[in-house]
Amino acid sequence: MVIQFVTRVFPLVSRELDQWRCLASQIPDEILASQALSSIRDKKFHCQGGCIYSLYPGADRDTLIRLIVALQTISDYLDNLCDRLTVYDEIAFRQLHLAMTDALEPQGVLHDYYQFYPLRSDGAYLLTLVQACRRELARLPGYAAVKPAALELAALYSQLQTYKHLAPDKREEKMLSWISVHLPNYPGLSPWEFAAATGSTLGLFMLCAAAGSPRTSAETARTVSTTYFPFITGLHILLDYFIDAAEDRAQGDLNFVAYYRNSTQTTERLAYFIDQARQQARLLPEPHFHQTIIQGLLAMYLSDPKTNQQPERTIKTTLLSQAGWSTTFYYTFCRLLRARKLL
Repeated sequence: MVIQFVTRVFPLVSRELDQWRCLASQIPDEILASQALSSIRDKKFHCQGGCIYSLYPGADRDTLIRLIVALQTISDYLDNLCDRLTVYDEIAFRQLHLAMTDALEPQGVLHDYYQFYPLRSDGAYLLTLVQACRRELARLPGYAAVKPAALELAALYSQLQTYKHLAPDKREEKMLSWISVHLPNYPGLSPWEFAAATGSTLGLFMLCAAAGSPRTSAETARTVSTTYFPFITGLHILLDYFIDAAEDRAQGDLNFVAYYRNSTQTTERLAYFIDQARQQARLLPEPHFHQTIIQGLLAMYLSDPKTNQQPERTIKTTLLSQAGWSTTFYYTFCRLLRARKLL
């Protein structure tokens, strides 16, 4: 699977991103064009990692790669629009993120995503991404069965993005108010761990992979959703914040891992999420595939050069030692890919 991932999937991801990069370069508004291009340039590894689901047994690889790249590109572009510019408008952020749910609703109405945003001249870039997702979803024979679960995860994702990008003096209160509605259903999680779990697109990608089979049922979709959320998705985003911890501390940016008291608690909670994610993966069809996903997440994030500084380095070493030899193998492989600038 690793060999196919690098030799077959990576080139197709690059091809898709080249097409979106070409369209982004034609956006009339210079600021929107800059944000679209930088989201593709700086976050390519999001699309690369997400497209591992194109190797799910029975999946239509080409369809899933086109779908995942388009959906992840929407996510990364909107993240830039909410994070990189001096805009803190909750209504504008909520309207922008209708693109995420529209992309997953092939027969639904299309919205004016920039209605409340100060910039809007994108040459139909965002709309074209949404329509590309819809076109690929139409090729998945089991999508009707997974659509409710996919829309539920996408709604949680959009709510997180809306609140976490608000002004620093407002975002925490808004987020805690939103989280408090959901947290009683997830005992044992802190508010910020729940928030992290909502920020992952992996559950969406797995639902779409499962939709490649006409035999996929609503029960299967619910199993995928409840096993991925909150522990597999939470592990994904906590690792993402973990590698950015020092950078976010320096810039004063929101970081969910920063809510842990110290390095000891960070290590303990990440180890807990790893253990829970592995247990959940055993409940799914093709459990080995999902175990490999978890190992790949650890390998990809912990091989990032940002983990070579303290205290991240010590935490990384502890997590790898607990994760076992196969994760260490993937970690070494990811370091090789980074050295060759393939990741």
